[in-house]
Amino acid sequence: MAGKLLESFSTHDILETIFKSATKIANETNIDRLLLLLADLARDMLGADRCTLWLADRERQELWTKVAHGLSSIRIPLKSGFVGYAVTNNTPIICNDPYNDGRFNADVDKTTGYSTKSIISIPVKTIQNDVLGAIQCINKKSKTKNFKDNDLDKLMLVGGYAAQTLELTGLYKEIEDTQKEIIFTLGTACEFRSKETSNHVKRVAEYSILLAMEYGLDIEDAERVKQASPMHDIGKIAIPDAILNKPDKLTPEEFDIMKTHAQIGCDMLAVSKRKTLSMAAIIAGEHHEKWDGTGYPKGKSGEDIHIYGRISALADVFDALGSDRCYKKAWDMDKILELFREQKGKHFDPKLIDIFFANLDMFIYIREHYKD
Repeated sequence: MAGKLLESFSTHDILETIFKSATKIANETNIDRLLLLLADLARDMLGADRCTLWLADRERQELWTKVAHGLSSIRIPLKSGFVGYAVTNNTPIICNDPYNDGRFNADVDKTTGYSTKSIISIPVKTIQNDVLGAIQCINKKSKTKNFKDNDLDKLMLVGGYAAQTLELTGLYKEIEDTQKEIIFTLGTACEFRSKETSNHVKRVAEYSILLAMEYGLDIEDAERVKQASPMHDIGKIAIPDAILNKPDKLTPEEFDIMKTHAQIGCDMLAVSKRKTLSMAAIIAGEHHEKWDGTGYPKGKSGEDIHIYGRISALADVFDALGSDRCYKKAWDMDKILELFREQKGKHFDPKLIDIFFANLDMFIYIREHYKD
């Protein structure tokens, strides 16, 4: 589309371009794809060949390409080239003869084999005037091949959207980090109430991501399993202390009450629409189900048990057996391994048991690294 945008580009055409892009932008929830759409919009509005969004890495004193048409990710010194000038001086710049301008960094052209004929750069900044980076268009596709002052207005429009998106990215990360901390803290609080150590949830989280990755879940899903697993016993907050911390064997009636923690935890977490908490609801509700259908609360079997529940079941049992509890002493490793071999296809998913034994050294390492 960019090749069709000439200098005679009318206001009507500009508005049509914005409208078409706005529809895509409004429906895009992925930050990286959203920034790429904004770069596409800038390129098309200005009738440029390429657009690049550069971000400033103040700690390393570098600029790096967050989005770049026709270019792999690269880093350059913070003050390098027109983009460095725009960022460090917080000012826009147009140059239609870059090779005769001392501010031009020809190294990028040499590296890529590209030939820059004209260039326009503006700083991308927050409402507080903090410069986050710059957005830059290269090689105007018009008869004169030159960028003009009115191109600055168009680029500033897109630059403003980019700044808002980048600010939201930081906000989303802060929210996500806070959610992770809250989830872990709640899981830890549950362990403290049942007089178990907070390291139990740490170990279960690490075992879970290891199993998830080796099982073949994608990295995002595996990481979310790790984040959600500390909530597996959240339902125990509804179990009376006299049962939760009883040093002797539970009576059948007491055990029935104890078993309710799985469904309680699931119900508590299922009200959330957040992906991590929805996953935590599955884990809380299914981590006591067994492959052969003899588990609780619903007696699910085989692959009817969600993979999240099957992973958490193995991780939780391995750690529980190897830890001191109010009702038992820790088992030695040989006894645990013997049980796991015996329970393949009974308590546990056979594939997960194979993964467990194939990665036993990592399980032992995690156990020692986060020991009580």
